[in-house]
Amino acid sequence: MMNKDEIYQEVASLLTSLFETDPAAIRPEARLYEDLELDSIDAVDMVVHLQKRTGRKIKPETFRSVRTVQDVVDAVELLMRESA
Repeated sequence: MMNKDEIYQEVASLLTSLFETDPAAIRPEARLYEDLELDSIDAVDMVVHLQKRTGRKIKPETFRSVRTVQDVVDAVELLMRESA
């Protein structure tokens, strides 16, 4: 099971590789839509990649409340704890 630091690194890696996000812009408090300029399609792509990486199904309602990079990390960490 990945810890929060590993999850954060995975999320940051996805943001830079999939969406060409500037690594300097990726901070825990960075807002996905406003600061990192992701759109809803990007969010779906990120969920799909995180599901593949973790081997866990992410519920849509879990991701609807996600607004920041830290929210993504927390949601994935919670999902992994619940599935363990």
